[in-house]
Amino acid sequence: MSTIRLFLDEDVWPGLAVALRERGFDVVHAYEVERGGMSDVNQLAYAAEGGRAILTHNVKDFMPLAIEYFFDERSHAGIILALQLEKGELVRRTLTLLGSLSTEEIADTVRHLADCR
Repeated sequence: MSTIRLFLDEDVWPGLAVALRERGFDVVHAYEVERGGMSDVNQLAYAAEGGRAILTHNVKDFMPLAIEYFFDERSHAGIILALQLEKGELVRRTLTLLGSLSTEEIADTVRHLADCR
């Protein structure tokens, strides 16, 4: 069972990447890899190609992308959707998710941080 590698979309607080790396997780933020301003389609493709699940607050655009990937039988490493949360709560819920799922379990699924309490 392998640990989820994570890509944070540009709308996610950049400090989350730092907080998660301090706890041993492999996490990069869009700005750290010069992906700011890229389209959602490009962000998901980048994450998928790199074997990283993507965490985003952009539910409105990523749910249709997840459906498109499903019907086109394209694979991705997971899509994690999150409402805007207080920073500490965002860290806590993300850690809960990362601690409860493996790379294999999250692949090609959509998860919601709201379910991680």
